[in-house]
Order: sequence, then C-alpha cells, then structure tokens
Amino acid sequence: ERVPQGRADGIVALTGGAQRIGDAIDLLAGGYGRRLLITGVNERTSRDEIARLNPTQRHWIDCCVDLDYRARNTIGNAIETRRWMRHNRFSTVAVVTSNYHMPRTLIELDHALQGADRIVPHPVIAEGFDAADWWHSPSATKLLASEYLKFLVAWVRTRFETDPESSRVAILIGRGKPVKAPVRMVAEPLLRDLQ
Repeated sequence: ERVPQGRADGIVALTGGAQRIGDAIDLLAGGYGRRLLITGVNERTSRDEIARLNPTQRHWIDCCVDLDYRARNTIGNAIETRRWMRHNRFSTVAVVTSNYHMPRTLIELDHALQGADRIVPHPVIAEGFDAADWWHSPSATKLLASEYLKFLVAWVRTRFETDPESSRVAILIGRGKPVKAPVRMVAEPLLRDLQ
C-alpha cells in the first residue's frame, strides 16, 4: 500500500472488503479527491451502516460519498464509475481495491473509460493475506489462481469489445444462475432523466 501520488478529481472504492472503504474515506479526508463513489454496495447496506463502521468519518460520508447499488461485478463497477465520472465531470480517479484485484480492475476501468482518463491505483492489502508467501496457503493460492483466470478473460474480452455496457460476454459472466433463470445484468440500466 502507498499513498497516491497527486490528487484525483474523484475516488472510487470497489466493495469486497471493509478495509477498502475505510482506506477510501481516509483518502477523501486527506484531500486526494473531491468525492468518493463506493460501487457495488449490497442493497441491505445503508449510508448509516457505513458511518457506523467508520464513526470518525461521519462528516465525509454525509457530504461527499455516493453509493452505487447497481454494479454486480467488476465490469459493472467500471460502468458505474464511468457514469459517475461523467455526471460529476471528473477526468481523474483514484481506485481503491485489493492488491490482487487491482490488475483486473484497471483493465476494466481503462476499457470503460476508453483510456482517456487518468486512473491512479491505490491497492489495499487485506489483513492475513500475504502475497509474498501465497503458495503456502491453499486459500490464497485458490484466490490468486481464480483472479488470474478472470484477469486473462477480461484482457481478451476487452480486446474485442468496444463498450462494456453492450457486452454479451459480460452479461453471461454475471449470470450466476442456471440457464433457465433470467439473465442477471452486469449493472442495472441507467434511468434517463425525464425532465
């Protein structure tokens, strides 16, 4: 882990570990971005729950944190990050996720943002996870092998697709249910303004 070099317009934290959220709020409080998007939030998790888990950061959570409940996976996180950046007119973003998840996250974000924006990685090292000694832990080995396969699939997929929002492969990846069940979307469609 290291402090990002320079400021970004915004900060995005991908859910999946409580430490990611805490680190992202600390970056926001430290002036590394103007707003924070927490993407992939569980529908049962409220702003109050996040504030309860980070009691010293309540002010930042109330004023400058946006919650995304639509993203279902890393591809959806990238889509929602793009939508949020466009809405806020941000051109740079600091990305907070686990160190082992960062390479795939960067591929998905670069693809969704079309490489035009600056992405500043801020990897988080989960407690109890030793990347330097992964081969001695069956659970760490399984996690890294799975993540590496997902990384390879993402790398190949992004070479052939133009936009993740219209990706049939991404929808299939996000299915998670038997074939007869309705297709689970990568991210819910964005509701258009009716004004």
